[in-house]
Amino acid sequence: MKRLGSGLFVSLLTTCIMSAQSAPSAEGMNWLQWRGEFNTGFAPAGNPPLTWDEHTHVKWKTETPGVGHATPIIKGDQIILLSAVPTDQKADIQDTGGEGEGNEWMSPSSTEYIHRFEVISIDRQSGAIQWQTTVREELPFSSTHQFGSWASGSPATDGEKIYAYFGSHGLYCLDFQGNILWERDLGRMEKVMSFGEGSSPVVYGDRLIVLRDHQGESNLMVLDKASGQTIWEVPRDEVSSWSTPLVIERGGTVQVITSATNKVRSYDLDSGEVIWEGSGLTRNVIPSPVYANGMVYVMSGYRGNALIAIDLARAEGDITGSGAIVFTFDQNTPYTPGPVLMGGKLYFLKANNGYLTCLDAGNGSPHYTNQKLEGINEIFTSPLGVEGRLYVMGTNGTAVVVRHGEQFEVLASNQLDDRFFASPVVVGDELYLRGEKFLYCISEQGR
Repeated sequence: MKRLGSGLFVSLLTTCIMSAQSAPSAEGMNWLQWRGEFNTGFAPAGNPPLTWDEHTHVKWKTETPGVGHATPIIKGDQIILLSAVPTDQKADIQDTGGEGEGNEWMSPSSTEYIHRFEVISIDRQSGAIQWQTTVREELPFSSTHQFGSWASGSPATDGEKIYAYFGSHGLYCLDFQGNILWERDLGRMEKVMSFGEGSSPVVYGDRLIVLRDHQGESNLMVLDKASGQTIWEVPRDEVSSWSTPLVIERGGTVQVITSATNKVRSYDLDSGEVIWEGSGLTRNVIPSPVYANGMVYVMSGYRGNALIAIDLARAEGDITGSGAIVFTFDQNTPYTPGPVLMGGKLYFLKANNGYLTCLDAGNGSPHYTNQKLEGINEIFTSPLGVEGRLYVMGTNGTAVVVRHGEQFEVLASNQLDDRFFASPVVVGDELYLRGEKFLYCISEQGR
């Protein structure tokens, strides 16, 4: 790509992104990766129902095997889920979890049963299970968070192949008929307090990006998506994180941006060299970076609050305290839920609680902060933005719909009889909600 003058390039890039976010694309009729088409939690097309319950606007409800908190992806009429399915075969528990600080409610969960690690295809129109492929069968390597699972990282697709990452239990490439094309064992990870794993793979061009931050030797890996072979790998001076990298093109260079405790970094996708880096966030970083209009936003909220807005046009070398930092915000940031970036507004929840904040994404000024979403006391899902509203799904099955805008306004509150840890997904006018036991399709066509 020919390099443009910085002012002209920023103007053109801003125009392109604003146009993309205001008009549906063909990609918007799918959900191909963890946070959707723009990696922002924003769906560019669709108009799902505002209200539902177990008896209203449920097109179908399918019981899903095993336990998996991975958010589904959707390509055409196929919904792809990951799950860890317990067998009745027992094995000796090998307790090799890491050490660290935690709260009493965050005690890890272990098992003595062999599990099947499965990739599952569900028909989008009927909810029927089309196929289940077991990619590995073994005792889960370590414990996981009591609100986590051994299948928490979302799969990704380039529209042709499925990339399923079970962390310490392997990385797999499958076709859409469920056949395994290749697999890699990337080694075991030691997460702090045996909290389990959850970072998702990212597909970009012919590359597959995997971030492995843990209590051992952390690293960032870029693989050939066709073969699974390593293109490059760089060590990282980081402790456990669960964030998924963000890949964007800026000025002819493709950057891989990572959020973590010690530093926030950008790597050159071609070489693995650090383009820029800055001060890190809190411990246990989970929310993924989001990007629009030339700005990247990174945040975390475990035992502290941190949000940093970075102007990529100024980001080079060490950006700590530089003009590349447009604003910071040190209140009410999320622990587990990721933010939503839509229409020039940045939405995020406080810790793992149902309190919502909305900032102006350009300058960080608050439109409102810490607004209580009644009925949601605990939340591990990330909100979804679509058609002028925000969908927020609580653990207890309560979903609150908030109007997109500068004024806080609740439009609806809905209830389902399940517990929810996977984030909502929209394709067309249908909303997909994965619970612990069931996958729901919420639609005006439902009963």
